[in-house]
Amino acid sequence: MNVKRVLPPATLLALLVAALPVHAQQDTTPTIQQLEQQLRDQQKLLEQTRQSLERLKIRMQAPGGPAARGPVDYQPGSQGPSQEAVGQAPPHPQESEAAKVAPILDQPGILTPRGRFAFEPSLQYDYSSNNQVNLIGFSVLPAILVGLIDVRQVDTTTVTAAATLRYGLTNRLELSAKVPYVYGHQSAITRPFAEGAANDTVFTNTGRGIGDIQLGARYQFNDGGLNMPYFIGSLTASLPTGKGPFDIDYSLNGSSPTGLPVPEEQPTGSGFYAYDAGILAIYPSDPVVFFGGLGYTWRPSKNVDKTIGGMRIGKVDPGDSIKMNFGMGMSMNDKSSLSLGYQHTYVRPTKFDGNSAADSTSIQVGQLLVGYGYQISPKTNINLTLGVGVTRYAPNAELLLRVPMTF
Repeated sequence: MNVKRVLPPATLLALLVAALPVHAQQDTTPTIQQLEQQLRDQQKLLEQTRQSLERLKIRMQAPGGPAARGPVDYQPGSQGPSQEAVGQAPPHPQESEAAKVAPILDQPGILTPRGRFAFEPSLQYDYSSNNQVNLIGFSVLPAILVGLIDVRQVDTTTVTAAATLRYGLTNRLELSAKVPYVYGHQSAITRPFAEGAANDTVFTNTGRGIGDIQLGARYQFNDGGLNMPYFIGSLTASLPTGKGPFDIDYSLNGSSPTGLPVPEEQPTGSGFYAYDAGILAIYPSDPVVFFGGLGYTWRPSKNVDKTIGGMRIGKVDPGDSIKMNFGMGMSMNDKSSLSLGYQHTYVRPTKFDGNSAADSTSIQVGQLLVGYGYQISPKTNINLTLGVGVTRYAPNAELLLRVPMTF
């Protein structure tokens, strides 16, 4: 006879509850292999995220340009790429969307992607006004001048329409060409005192035509990083395709009160070859981008071999120049940006036949720059730059409108 021992229901329920945690813990405890695999997955995810952020930073413009819209969505102030971009690298390091910085320098801060073109029409307006007082004679006493006092006000207006084409030869090398068309107008109001003159004498002239064509190349030296700026080098050659100051006609029968011949038209170019080498550093620091550059322009001498106004002109060395600039840019939202900067250029004196002219001195050209940029479409931007002269030889006001397009 078999006797079955029946446990009370309460005792059976207590045993089941006590056994469940032990069973669950045994089933859910990860193995060492599973932990190692999870660690490898996390490291791979972090590496992909880091690479995405590095690619985004390389597109940050300082001075910048159009940012092509790509699969990565990143905005200044965010914690990183969106969830759609995690684990998926952009197809091209320069095709991810990033903060846009309004360009305010001659060269943009980003390179054109490999195999693609960028076309940039631009319109520039420059206005400068100078009041000059020339003393021609010799002084007998500190307060008495024997000779001619020439008071002159010179207003110069220049409008330049240009077309720039850039091509990405590689991911790090870009080639460019710029063709400008220049219109210039100048008016000089003079009154020679000590000669009994009662009325002002006005000299006006204009000039229009092709300016100096520029050919250039830019190369990105490094990939940068969290604590390393991006360095971009540039080489530019300016060809004397426009009319220089020694190529225009001068009046044979008229001269200014100082005795200098009066030009019949305004030059549209420099009249000299120029070779510029520069380096630009870009440092993204969310939400702003800092930039700074240094450049040197070499202008070879040229034998003019002309007689202008009874003055024989032989070999002319226009003088080299050194340029320095710095500034910062900030993206205000996903379409607009603002940039602030300063640019200063030192130009050495002009030499004639190896000797500095008596009235030729070095000049300082300084400008405060304010730029605004707006993204019309993923491939088209509109940028407006205002330059204000802070030195005597700088233009009083400069407006530059650019519309870069990538295709």
